[in-house]
Amino acid sequence: MGSKEAKQQFDTDAMSFVGEKLGFEGKEAYNLLRTNILYSVRRKERQARVLGVTSSLHGEGKSLTALNLAYSLAESGRKVLLIECDMRLPTLRRKLNQPKSAGLSNLLAGMNEDGTVLHQNVIITGLNIVFAGDVPPNPSELLASKNFARLIESIENYYNFIILDLPPVGEVSDALIASKLTDGMIVVVRQDYTRSSDLSYTMRQLEYVDAKIIGFVYNDASHKTHRYKYKYGKGYGK
Repeated sequence: MGSKEAKQQFDTDAMSFVGEKLGFEGKEAYNLLRTNILYSVRRKERQARVLGVTSSLHGEGKSLTALNLAYSLAESGRKVLLIECDMRLPTLRRKLNQPKSAGLSNLLAGMNEDGTVLHQNVIITGLNIVFAGDVPPNPSELLASKNFARLIESIENYYNFIILDLPPVGEVSDALIASKLTDGMIVVVRQDYTRSSDLSYTMRQLEYVDAKIIGFVYNDASHKTHRYKYKYGKGYGK
């Protein structure tokens, strides 16, 4: 299969596992995840509850999990903002078949304003998304910047939930840096893919930065016909 055909197959497979296109079992699983989160993460002084979604390795389904969790929360009538913080290897725009646009990296670098990177009511009413934007040379520094902390602080009273789609802990330090701004972290683990040593490393790193781990999503665990079939096209090595 050529690279163009492979990309088209990637897009088709990913889109078949988003929102309303999920099967009954998939939707129920995300609804259960939504319910567990509502009881696990208490609202503080601010309105929004900020959740980070990460994994140990690329390819475990953390971006699709973040997207469907955000969809499920919006479907229940809550205002949700999904921020694609995986600026090294972004996939959400492609999963949603959206055109290339400015995003988080451009905003944090001062190249764009909030309104120009915010996509409103994506897939469903109440779900807003900020895509990763152009791949920057310094993603870790951008997430550690005061601009990112100010961004979260400036928007948290407009939403019920802010979901951060973060890179894998075992690949780069970005998720550890951003975890300090979250009320809880969700770790995605993929069946027959994640090694116990990788998960142990992820847990140690998250505990080292005092991240609150609220639970795990055990992905790709049902019938083989329901497996997520998408891949990352490039590695995090770049």
